[in-house]
Amino acid sequence: MSAARLPKVAEISSPSAAPPHTLRPATETAPSAAGHGGPADVADVADVADVADVADVADTTGGAGTPGTPGGPGATGSTGAVGRIVAAQDRLATWLSDLTTLHELTGLLAAADSLDAALREVLRAGALLVGAGRGLMVLEPSDGRGPETVVGLGLTHADLGAFETVPRDASPHGLLLAVAGEVPAGGPVRPAELLHPDLSGEETTPPRLHEVARVLGAGAAYSRRLTSRSAGDLGALVWLYDGPAEPDGRMRHLAGLYCDRAAEHVARHLELSRSLSGAAALREEFLPSRLPRVRGVRTAVRHLSGPRGGGDWYDATVLPEGALGVSVGGVTGSGPGAAGAMGRLRAALRAYAVQEGEDPVAVLSDLELLLRVTEPGRCATALFAHVDPERRRVALAGAGSCPPLLVGEYRTEYVETSLSAPLGMLSCWEAPGAEVEPAPGETLLLYTDGLLHRGGGSPDRGSARLYQAAAGASRAAREDPEQLCDHVLRTMLPDGLDTLDTTEDVVLLAVRFD
Repeated sequence: MSAARLPKVAEISSPSAAPPHTLRPATETAPSAAGHGGPADVADVADVADVADVADVADTTGGAGTPGTPGGPGATGSTGAVGRIVAAQDRLATWLSDLTTLHELTGLLAAADSLDAALREVLRAGALLVGAGRGLMVLEPSDGRGPETVVGLGLTHADLGAFETVPRDASPHGLLLAVAGEVPAGGPVRPAELLHPDLSGEETTPPRLHEVARVLGAGAAYSRRLTSRSAGDLGALVWLYDGPAEPDGRMRHLAGLYCDRAAEHVARHLELSRSLSGAAALREEFLPSRLPRVRGVRTAVRHLSGPRGGGDWYDATVLPEGALGVSVGGVTGSGPGAAGAMGRLRAALRAYAVQEGEDPVAVLSDLELLLRVTEPGRCATALFAHVDPERRRVALAGAGSCPPLLVGEYRTEYVETSLSAPLGMLSCWEAPGAEVEPAPGETLLLYTDGLLHRGGGSPDRGSARLYQAAAGASRAAREDPEQLCDHVLRTMLPDGLDTLDTTEDVVLLAVRFD
């Protein structure tokens, strides 16, 4: 028993009647066994009632002369029965092949770790199912909340730009892109799929679409809507062929089943992406877009968010008598909750700094009391420094924070501070402060522990790497806090934030004394 399994790159054949198991409309699908939009059920791929033909087959194992025995009275009926058995076996083998293919493709989609990766996987898998070499996907959620994007397969940015020049009302799908848009009130319902088997020969092809197809060498196009039960219309998938072509009924049926499941995966990634974008926007609103200027000092800052958005912050505030209060820190957790807690603590620390900034220990003591009362169960690290540019004096205190690094032409050394637990971990926080007097031309680096963790290895190893990076800075970098920050980050994170599997933010704040 054997049957042709759907190849990974299916061939395109001329239009033909769909096999029995593809007669069910593509939109009529049954829930999967897992209940999560997984591979199709048996009823989705094959009509299992056809297997009942086997029950109608006579017993062909009897002796000579027995009905159904070759050469006996029932030989003619036996031949027909065997044919029905073979046909049923072929249908079962085809169904198993299709089910395996859908399972493998859905598994690859489930492994996608981002919205962009999910979109590209859906486009790629669909191209395999319908035998296309190129395509594009338009993500344009019908709720209008975005994000809106176009992903290409085998197409350059210029190719995608050419598609965008086609008017969306130029064809039933506006070059198959308007399938992702809103349905006009009272307008016709858009079909789930649309086929242009010969773009150059169709009389209804819009002139601009015909020109774009000619430039790209596209002879045919097949598209499907991507619709989720929970999120509604998400967009459209368009696959292109180099010449006139048409996927057969089996290909289109499998593509429909896959798109139904893929839509739920894309909807989940879309919701997660929106949450992360909202948290990032909220976090950026809580942090100052620019640092204040104070005579005698120059500042620079770098803030790099982790993939899920953490709660690290930085701040610089002009205090009475021309002093400057600078701080870095972070709260536990990630996402919108951490961003909200970070914003509240940063605002409170700024208020305490204005009231009693000359005593950093008192500032952090007040912040710790507020944290225990208003944010129970949450911890935070913080380092606050009172900078007096006129006397070149820095008074600072830290709670679970990394020691600052002083960088100059003649010395590079860590500022000795006492070890202290983070805020919110003890019944009462208290730790002695420290003072440092930078020389002209020296820079004080304040940072969060994400910089050390992102660098790899233990915190001690990260501290050693940070020291080497700062000590190896060029004279031009030491004279400019912006250049110094860039040099340290390039040295500590040569491949950016994606080198390690960690969610921590990175904050680096430089204060240079002129």
